[in-house]
Amino acid sequence: MADTSELISGVAERYASSLFELALEANSVESVGSDLDRFQSMIDESADLKRLIVSPVFSADDQFKAISAIVTKAGISGLVANFLKVVARNRRLFAVPGIVKSYRVIAARHRGEVAADVTSAHALDAAQETELKAALKGVTGKDVAINVTVDPSILGGLIVKVGSRQIDTSLRTKLSSLKLALKEVG
Repeated sequence: MADTSELISGVAERYASSLFELALEANSVESVGSDLDRFQSMIDESADLKRLIVSPVFSADDQFKAISAIVTKAGISGLVANFLKVVARNRRLFAVPGIVKSYRVIAARHRGEVAADVTSAHALDAAQETELKAALKGVTGKDVAINVTVDPSILGGLIVKVGSRQIDTSLRTKLSSLKLALKEVG
C-alpha cells in the first residue's frame, strides 16, 4: 500500500498538471502562479484554514462554501478560484499545498528553470536571493526559481533542495553533528 505522502503527491501532480495546461491555454501561467502563492500564504498564516483543508470532518459542501467565500474575500478570481472550488467539490483540498508546489516545478520547467526550495532561519533580502540564484545557477547550469521558507528552528544557515539533491548548511544540523561526535568521544 502506498504511503499517504505518495498518494498526495500523485494527486497533487495530476491536479497541478491540469491547472498548468489550462493556464497555458489562457496565457496566464504567471498570474495563476502568483494567485496560488497567495493562497498558500493564507494557508501558512491561518490555523483555521489549514484545519479546513486537512480535516475530513468537513463535508465537500462545507469546504466548497468556505473556499468560495475565502477566494472572494481574498480577491482571487478566474482560473484559480474556479480550480480551488473544483478541488473542494472533489474533496481534494488536502492536496492543495502539494498542488502549489508541483505547479511551481512545472512552471519553472516550462520557463527553462530549475525549482529550488530554500529554508532559511530569517527572510532573505533581494541581494541575498540574487546571490543565491547565481550560486545555484553555477551548480545546476540553469536559471533557478527559488521558493524561500522561513524556519527559525534551523538557527542559521540554509537548507537548499534542488531536485533530488539537498544541501544542509543549517546551524541546527551542524550542532547535532557536533553533539553526536562529542558523545562518541566521551
